[in-house]
Amino acid sequence: MGITNRLLAALALYGLPVLCGVILAASVGVPLLPVSLMLIVAGSSAKQGTLKLVPVLITATTTAILGDHIAYFVARRGGRRLVDRVTHRLGGTAQIHKAEELSRRWGAAGIFFSRWLVTELCPWVSVASGLTRYPYGRFLFLVVTGEVLWVNLYVMVGYLSNIQVQYFAELLGYHGRMVLGLTLALLVGWRIVRYFWPRSASTV
Repeated sequence: MGITNRLLAALALYGLPVLCGVILAASVGVPLLPVSLMLIVAGSSAKQGTLKLVPVLITATTTAILGDHIAYFVARRGGRRLVDRVTHRLGGTAQIHKAEELSRRWGAAGIFFSRWLVTELCPWVSVASGLTRYPYGRFLFLVVTGEVLWVNLYVMVGYLSNIQVQYFAELLGYHGRMVLGLTLALLVGWRIVRYFWPRSASTV
């Protein structure tokens, strides 16, 4: 029984504590956790009545933001020496380099999109932000908006579709989540354009 199936079984049995534990662990850099998939399953469970939708959204978002802050402040207070020591023992050196390159190249956009689109880099971007002492006010705004978007997108996919997504756990890998996130972003953008376009046209 793989880690994904074990976690999904634990989610079905214990509910929110398991979801929050996985989100927190993933947010501080624990690899190979199917956190986005678990959000979808949590949304589906909320639709079926085994979980409550609003508590899922609130606790998942709060936990993700908390994890971002842990990674950010540990790196900011401990500095590169501490980060290098930890990554040398536990792994993650390559991810740190990728995150630093992403931060240098994309700045605020890199922080925002790593929250919900390229989630595997999310904790490392938080660490890189702490190492470079990225302004906390900006970091806070970007992680809050990014995590709210991430949690709501994936939870609502499970809630609105109400599918038994646990049977597709092995099919929804890294690239699948990227495609799903991009598709959802395009749909949200299209909805916004459709909402405002008639008003704009009518004022011409």
